[in-house]
Amino acid sequence: METPDKENFRDSIGTITEEGKRAWVFPKKPSGKYYDRRKLVSYGLLIFLLASPFIKISGNQFLMFNVLERRFNIFGFPFWPQDFHLFVISMLIGVIFITLFTVAFGRIFCGWICPQTIFMEMVFRRIEYWIEGDRGKQMRLKKQAWDAEKIRKRTLKHVIFVIFSFLIANVFLAYLIGSDRLIQYIIDGPFSHMGTLIPLIIFTAVFYFVFAWFREQVCVIACPYGRLQGVLLDTKSVVVAYDYKRGEGPSGRKKFRKNEDRDALGHGDCIDCNQCVNVCPTGIDIRNGTQLECVNCTACIDECDHIMESINLPKGLIRYASEDNIKNKVPFKLSARMKGYIAVLSILIGILTGMLFLRNDVEANVLRLPGQLYEHKENNIISNVFTYKLVNKTTKEIEDVSLKLTSHKGTLKLVATSDNFTVPKQGIAEGTLFIEINNSALTGDRNKIKIGVYVDDKLIETCTANFLGPRSYK
Repeated sequence: METPDKENFRDSIGTITEEGKRAWVFPKKPSGKYYDRRKLVSYGLLIFLLASPFIKISGNQFLMFNVLERRFNIFGFPFWPQDFHLFVISMLIGVIFITLFTVAFGRIFCGWICPQTIFMEMVFRRIEYWIEGDRGKQMRLKKQAWDAEKIRKRTLKHVIFVIFSFLIANVFLAYLIGSDRLIQYIIDGPFSHMGTLIPLIIFTAVFYFVFAWFREQVCVIACPYGRLQGVLLDTKSVVVAYDYKRGEGPSGRKKFRKNEDRDALGHGDCIDCNQCVNVCPTGIDIRNGTQLECVNCTACIDECDHIMESINLPKGLIRYASEDNIKNKVPFKLSARMKGYIAVLSILIGILTGMLFLRNDVEANVLRLPGQLYEHKENNIISNVFTYKLVNKTTKEIEDVSLKLTSHKGTLKLVATSDNFTVPKQGIAEGTLFIEINNSALTGDRNKIKIGVYVDDKLIETCTANFLGPRSYK
């Protein structure tokens, strides 16, 4: 029979005391093969994250999310407001991919890829270990009186935290406004762009608050992905799991004693050393099963393997495994739900790929001027006035651009510009034009016409518009 403590462990999150106060987590510094692999992955992703705003492909920033101007670059592909459908499909692909990964491998994204975890565990936590020491030293320092040593260590730590938070905020800003503009702002000086400096200070304060105080609470309380975990996981999902069958045995876990026959006494391999709890960055006991707070960081796997190795017991008491694997020894295989997600993901990727190949470098829109009716001219000519807008999605100027009426015999005249014009790089050319068509060529009061966009007399884009004419009575 379980003890009351074990029955009640789900009544509250691990970082809250019985009085409802914050239980500060002092995780032991992890070590082991999984931690070494996580460091390689994390530092690779950190380099990617810090470098992406400053990498250019064909003049386009590798990653940019300019929400204010509604301009996005994803892997060097520019997305304008006219490409919003492509951006939505890209986001859907990302969501379904993460969902599929969660169904198959649990919250592995949080432990290995999430920027919050990477910055917290591989940057700020390592700074803390370097200045304040490991778990025991940090706990003693917290209880220690505010003497010269504590003031020096805490001041140094928080000054470094603020500096790193400021650097992260600048990189974050480069994703939003573009690296070229950020560099220009730095050259101009901070006080030349107060409208940008104030948000930068706010973001710095937010990052400092998150990494210096809020910490694992982001994963437990603020992140919606952690809440979705309970919906997405099933008994076939591979997660960081404790093998309770091997660890508990018929008589439960017991402290290790030399020369004791644990099998004969009916005790499992778990020696109740609590090292898996001490090393956990969210302060949970993995032996209580999959929990909301677990981010699959594998720190408990490394620590448990080290303990098992030191007492000559097999590794893998805590490992990547599914509930079916632990309970029934069923190997991992794709479930019907996973196959469904893979099918949907493949279809969306195919659709996005096709749309990207069909996407034009120039987006053209011709609209009839609102509130304007047709004009009846000499020789039975009907005239309509339109506005045009051409968006150049490339990083090169497009010269010798002209517009021609392709669906009807008539004339197209641009207002206040020559027949051939230039569309600036990543810019817009817009203006007004008149289209004149003989009434005999019209079929009613509303006619669909086509306008071709030509570059050096080569058709690159076609758009349509409504042409108004006199209503015919038969």
